[in-house]
Amino acid sequence: MSSHAEIKRVTTHKLSEMKLRGEKITMLTAYDYSMARILDQAGIDVILVGDSAANVMAGYETTLPITLDQMIYHAASVVRGVKRALVVCDLPFGTYQGNSKEALASAIRIMKETGAGAVKLEGGLEVKESIERILSAGIPVMGHLGLMPQSIHKYGTYMVRAREEAEAKKLVEDAHLLEQVGCFAIVLEKIPAILAGKVASELKIPVIGIGAGREVDGQVLVLHDMLGLNKEFSPRFLRRYHNLFEEISNAVQHYVSDVKSRNFPNENEQY
Repeated sequence: MSSHAEIKRVTTHKLSEMKLRGEKITMLTAYDYSMARILDQAGIDVILVGDSAANVMAGYETTLPITLDQMIYHAASVVRGVKRALVVCDLPFGTYQGNSKEALASAIRIMKETGAGAVKLEGGLEVKESIERILSAGIPVMGHLGLMPQSIHKYGTYMVRAREEAEAKKLVEDAHLLEQVGCFAIVLEKIPAILAGKVASELKIPVIGIGAGREVDGQVLVLHDMLGLNKEFSPRFLRRYHNLFEEISNAVQHYVSDVKSRNFPNENEQY
């Protein structure tokens, strides 16, 4: 017997068991080894290597510019820091839409080169063929409906989606379609809470919300947002659990001051 207690990995199967038990699923984004280690040891269930890396790591305005190679770099870094959480990697814009063969090739690269446990992509009926092809290779797929940041130029706004009856009806239909096709879970972003609760109650697979109310099976936030590393971004759904922007800024100012005043390093901090 090993002296260490065996760490039970979170799997897609475990997430469906959590939904059955009514246990909420926790999910956060991470893009590097150091942060992933902290999240994993803190007990997070799912780590999403989000294409939000385009915004918070690379400084782009949208998620569109990030490449498959860059996503693979981030995901591989995250996987090396994780022992328990399920790691899900976003398929970036242009790697799966409209071409199911390219979708499969992209997903295979992610699985082979990163060690992630699943991929995530945006859309419903319009990406059905891509999802089916990826699933045919035994690769788990997480869906994403509601506000879909990769389609931002189609919407022209980051406003709440599915307020109108027609869009709400399509979202419910797409959610059922994703479940039928074989997705193991769905993210619902920035939609009315009542609609999100309806979807979660109708589906057997877990529904994870971001700005989708509390009646879903779990929650996801962007790590940099919930830690307060970003000061500019303040949507209603965001709860800031810390103010790292100020903490880090103060620490750096303190360091600068100590070096300038010859306070650092002191006699105990040299050889």
